Amino acid sequence: MKHLKKILSISFLAVTVTSCSSQIPKEKSKPNVLFIAVDDLNDWIGVMGGHPQAKTPNMDRLAARGVLFTNAQCQAPVCNPSRASVMTSLQPNTTGIYFLDPDIVESPVAVKNIVMPKRFQNEGYNVFGAGKLLHNAPGINETHIPNYAGSFGGFGPMPAKKISDFPGHPLWDWGVFPEKDEQMPDYKLATWAEEKLGSKMNQPFWMGVGFYRPHVPQFAPQKWFDMYPLESLQLPAVISNDLDDISTYGINISRLNHVSPTFDWVKEHNQWKPLVQSYLACVSFVDAQIGRVLDALDKGEYGKNTYVVLFSDHGFHLGEKERFAKRSLWEDGTRVPIIIAGPGISKGKKCNKPVQLLDLYPTLLELSHLKPDPKHEGHSLVPLLKNTNTSWPYYAQTCFGPGNYAISSEQYRYMHYNDGTEEFYDHKTDPNEWYNLVKESKYAKVISQHRLQLPKSEYKILGKGSTGHLSFEATEEIAKKNK
Repeated sequence: MKHLKKILSISFLAVTVTSCSSQIPKEKSKPNVLFIAVDDLNDWIGVMGGHPQAKTPNMDRLAARGVLFTNAQCQAPVCNPSRASVMTSLQPNTTGIYFLDPDIVESPVAVKNIVMPKRFQNEGYNVFGAGKLLHNAPGINETHIPNYAGSFGGFGPMPAKKISDFPGHPLWDWGVFPEKDEQMPDYKLATWAEEKLGSKMNQPFWMGVGFYRPHVPQFAPQKWFDMYPLESLQLPAVISNDLDDISTYGINISRLNHVSPTFDWVKEHNQWKPLVQSYLACVSFVDAQIGRVLDALDKGEYGKNTYVVLFSDHGFHLGEKERFAKRSLWEDGTRVPIIIAGPGISKGKKCNKPVQLLDLYPTLLELSHLKPDPKHEGHSLVPLLKNTNTSWPYYAQTCFGPGNYAISSEQYRYMHYNDGTEEFYDHKTDPNEWYNLVKESKYAKVISQHRLQLPKSEYKILGKGSTGHLSFEATEEIAKKNK
């Protein structure tokens, strides 16, 4: 009997140790944070299945060591407002930052918040970063990222002459360029990150690495294009009458005064496959740079005590809804990868709860044992990192100018435009959002529940002159004429 009790005691101890090892550490020692942003990355990564041919072994292996949020939504389908929300945990309709400008410091609401990097600096962290972490306008990253190391060339390098035949904005270009990976800013960023992660640091660190690809110009060296031969390349699934059940306002707001090629131009010039190929090539290229950063983390001193967060600022269309680029409230324009890995986080789990980019700030505060900020509008994802099936009462909200919102739940997506028109999709039966069900009576109750999530107040639009502002103004003017 004594022998049996001893065996049971040892077994209980083993179970207890195993159970505790899968939980987020509660000790007060400060963990490090590696914060990786990828520009314009949609769900075209292997582990998310957005494109069946996408090759992203490094993002996939990061997901295998943490939690992948498969229903994560951006705060706005444009770089500046979405990244401002990441750094403040405030919605665009709260701050007035809806489009490509202004900066956080120009919003009377946002400026009162401590941006994430400076909060960590105030808490005793060594904070540094490089690349595109906030919007890329001059001085913005330097203002908000302590010890900012630079852009390393930004969206460059640029060829002497455009590669594509598209006559529009110089950034809207795609194809094979330059010759070597080493010429790409993202390669240089990864090299900088490798060096930092290999150095001795006497404080816990918050490190931001902001990669530029697959943002336009969608350039990458030849070897990345060779991974996606045109003859076997698959195009996104589309239907011919996709826009028939969408209001004119809903169509216009994603198209007016924008600089991307139109769907008709792309088809007329046989550029659909080259555009898809260029995007996938850029995704695989940046995935390799992410892999270099992860390798450096694992080889150095900090791999076991570092939380890694990887996210994108918004989605990107490649022919879906008869359009290219971002700037839409459909899921192709708003769904983003979010992967979180680190000490005590479940490995290889997927979570389909509706989460948002502005949840990242409060999540990292909790993971780092820091006090929450009551001004934050996001919610810590720590409960989901512990148990991906736990109760989650929140919806996700995406905004594209006052009055224009997408509200996402676990199964449904509701969209409301400033002219009062609406869309509603059931992702269980229609994951591509081809059929607007807003007039279907059987969905009336669930649609009403989503309508209740629309914000009750909106801050005025700040900034002026960007294509976002112009699109909104033009759409509003057309709506007024049609009333």
